Amino acid sequence: MEINQADRISKIKPYIFADLGRKIAQLKKTGMDVIRLDIGSPDLPPADFIIEALVDAARQPDMHGYGQPGGSMPLKEAMAENYGSKFGVELDPEKEVLALIGSKEGIINLTNVFINPGDLVLLPDPFYPAYEFGVIVAQAEAYRMPLLVENGFLPDLNAIPEDIARRAKLIWLDYPNNPTGAIAPLSFFEEVIAFARKYDIVIAHDAPYLEICFGQDHAPSMLQIPGAKDLVIEFNSLSKTYNMAGWRVGMAVGNPDLIRLLKIYKSQCDSSIFKPIMKAAEVALRGDQSWILEKNQIYKKRRDVIVETLQELGFSLNVPQASLYIWAKIPAPWHDSAEFCDKLLREAGVSVTPGVVYGKSGEGYVRISLVTPVEVLKEAMQRLSTWVTNPNKMKERVDA
Repeated sequence: MEINQADRISKIKPYIFADLGRKIAQLKKTGMDVIRLDIGSPDLPPADFIIEALVDAARQPDMHGYGQPGGSMPLKEAMAENYGSKFGVELDPEKEVLALIGSKEGIINLTNVFINPGDLVLLPDPFYPAYEFGVIVAQAEAYRMPLLVENGFLPDLNAIPEDIARRAKLIWLDYPNNPTGAIAPLSFFEEVIAFARKYDIVIAHDAPYLEICFGQDHAPSMLQIPGAKDLVIEFNSLSKTYNMAGWRVGMAVGNPDLIRLLKIYKSQCDSSIFKPIMKAAEVALRGDQSWILEKNQIYKKRRDVIVETLQELGFSLNVPQASLYIWAKIPAPWHDSAEFCDKLLREAGVSVTPGVVYGKSGEGYVRISLVTPVEVLKEAMQRLSTWVTNPNKMKERVDA
């Protein structure tokens, strides 16, 4: 019997970091020491009080059955309180908050519950690959909005053709932005909401980096704009802010109709988050938040180490004020980001992400993550510097 994949699935490529992981594993088998600066998985642990809450909850005999679909009420109340205290956004825990098994599943599921075949979705470019995955599975169409350095990596809404705007059903945005690190001001969010109202478009704002900032406590939430909940759903996560990426706990907040649809869909797709994780997430959201600012200072030091080297080597970049990434244009004579990253990995043992995997507008750029200790980063930057300025010397070093 021949097994054939569904037509819509044939357009989906393997996730970049899955393929990259296999390539790195093969290089390590040859004895190469590889420093990974590609994936955005925090290397630091959550605060001790969060881990202790998980352990304490896991010891309770009644915490190992199925959890409440869409999150326990105490967790959803903690999510709403967190948004209220930090962003001044009032949320109804029952109707405007939904707990997710990581925000990524909510991002994919939104297209499943809201987008029909042939519908048009506006995507930023570069973009988080999950947005496009959802469009493909829904058999929809995508129109890409370039994020250009001259526009502060914000889409130019005026450049969207009238016929495209009238057909669009959903627009994806994410600020602080992955991969560029750009922050969107509230004035831009007001512009987007006015644009969406004019054309009856739902706004999906992916915002897991709101609290990873280097010049302020947090970036603005789109829900801070009056009336935003009429057409905005915002995705957030404890993965980056609280160093809980592997715990898989996130949230969708905002428009109650979209929250209701996601909740119904999830009731058939999953059996909720492990109850001790929900309890620990509740404690994280309600507990001491000062450690988050301390953690951000660690990321800032790492950012500065990378930025200094890149600027010396002729990379063009805007120093990011948020997120876990540096988005840098590779220096001449390089222009192919995939080739640049492949050679850097194989010849210097440093893995960074080619910008083209995030969209056509990412060609010529690389994304470098801040989730590696400073001393290891310094070694990686030394390798990069040697490889760029004296590749033969770098080859001798690796071969040795």
